Amino acid sequence: MRTRLSVCMRKRRFVSETEAIAAALAASIPLRPYRCDRCFGFHLTGRTKGKRSLPQAGLPDPRNSCL
Repeated sequence: MRTRLSVCMRKRRFVSETEAIAAALAASIPLRPYRCDRCFGFHLTGRTKGKRSLPQAGLPDPRNSCL
């Protein structure tokens, strides 16, 4: 689904995915980064249904568990 230009213009733009991930992990609510098809930068979204979420800061990633 394509991002509407009005939505893109309201959101904060991150130059790199790394920068967007750092901001998402620092947020108090679950966010994930995505590449915008309008500005080709990265934005954050709260829509996580059916998407992989980022591991919470300070918590181990369960995919890297040796148990």
